[in-house]
Amino acid sequence: MTEARVAASYVHLLYEYLSGQGLDPVPLLGPLPSGHFVALPAWRAALERTQALDPRPSLSLRLAAGISARHFGVVGFAALACPNLFAALQRLERFHHSVYDVNPAQVELGPQGLCIEWGTARGRPGALVDETALASLVQLTRDFTGRRLTPLQVDFVNPRPADTSPYASFFGCPVQFDQPSTRLLLATPDLTLPLRKFDPALLALLDAQAEALLQAVGAVAAPIAAFRHSLVALIREGQTSLAALAQAHHLSPRSLQRRLAEQGLSFQALLDATRRQLAEAYLRGQDLELSEIALLLGFSEQSAFTRAFGQWTGMAPAQWRKLHSKGQA
Repeated sequence: MTEARVAASYVHLLYEYLSGQGLDPVPLLGPLPSGHFVALPAWRAALERTQALDPRPSLSLRLAAGISARHFGVVGFAALACPNLFAALQRLERFHHSVYDVNPAQVELGPQGLCIEWGTARGRPGALVDETALASLVQLTRDFTGRRLTPLQVDFVNPRPADTSPYASFFGCPVQFDQPSTRLLLATPDLTLPLRKFDPALLALLDAQAEALLQAVGAVAAPIAAFRHSLVALIREGQTSLAALAQAHHLSPRSLQRRLAEQGLSFQALLDATRRQLAEAYLRGQDLELSEIALLLGFSEQSAFTRAFGQWTGMAPAQWRKLHSKGQA
């Protein structure tokens, strides 16, 4: 079992909050984390130090008010490409260990709506950790949709605070404490809301970076380059079908197959080559976790990426990275 941890990009939220309060966070918390993750005890200690400086109730809710996709790193940006809130939440849940790897989440779609539940299998991280995480997720749904969504129910495992009014105000729904699990229930109609994609420039930046990596691999024939360029965004969105690429070029699938065949390629060969070239470029650096690379390559799970990469190269991604990463002999 891996150590409970949170993404460094998520921890930046606390530094930004302190700066907004007119405080220099570095003397209080140390330098901004430079790695991928921060261990849960360190994150909890940072929250507690902040609470000591700002003893007003409901610090977690004030922190969550500043959350945005960038605090969820690559996972957050990739979620913006989803067609609606339900798909975005599915993507966040599938890759949650890249952002918030504390207690595993159970996600179930029921008659009332979507229930996201965190138990205590890996312990109780404490009220500040739990409440910041759940409030941040609710705030992210509002940030994604541009609407002040109101959950149907919020439960916490932690003891009831003296004043619960800030929680009722923030969530806008019944909030219970001393429950068996931490739980969020979202209404079914809200799940179909489209995302407002408030920062398309960030999505374009991901695509431009991927295209630059492909250009560095080598030039291809002009018709193939056009198709490969379109695949970059489609892959990130998880749209890895022949029909999706054909639609992007206003072609029928059969016409696209014929044009690729004229260049000696099949669609699957083009998709695999593009994914492999991107995967190897990402793996040469140390900036991305394997789960983040899997997401950027449009795989539904990290395990699917691992299987595909093994078929391409005969080795696991981690093994390939060890042999080929920058700075290695």
